Amino acid sequence: MTRYRELFILRDGQTEWNREKRAQGHMDSPLTELGRQQARTQNALLKQAGLPADTAFHCSPLGRARQTAALAFDGLAREVVYDDRLKEVSVGACEGLPLEDCQRRWPVVFDTGLWGEWCFLAPGGEGHAAFAARITSWLDDLRGPTVVVAHGMVSLIMRGLVLGLDLADSLALPGGQGVVYHVKDGVHRRLAA
Repeated sequence: MTRYRELFILRDGQTEWNREKRAQGHMDSPLTELGRQQARTQNALLKQAGLPADTAFHCSPLGRARQTAALAFDGLAREVVYDDRLKEVSVGACEGLPLEDCQRRWPVVFDTGLWGEWCFLAPGGEGHAAFAARITSWLDDLRGPTVVVAHGMVSLIMRGLVLGLDLADSLALPGGQGVVYHVKDGVHRRLAA
């Protein structure tokens, strides 16, 4: 297994579209009040985590991640690096649509038996190989401990890559908003309030 740098991985807080069960991908919607509270909880968790002095702070450029980082990094980050490689997986034709509509229009995409796999099979979407390649590229560029705010699928696939897991095992990892995942030396743990 490749040795990656110490990571603290955060998912963006709940958005309006999360609450409405709409596919987001590269599209955006604002954080809900719950989403803002989740980001403040992440801030408290990071302050308790004892971050190394040389920790870098990275973020997806999508608005929901930026909103989360503004709260989660408050009092911690002097500089934030925004990187397109941290964007959520593009779900192509599903972006902006209610998930129910997507399931009705493309049932075969959602009937794979593997939770979340539809994100990589959506018509006009990014696909797993391309998505994993851009996450790997970002991981390979890290030079020290890093806190990152990204998205749900980014968190799962990133942790899976660092832990040497296949797609099925990566998608089976725990998720959630308002938590921080700490990965160091092949050990994965969830920090939660």
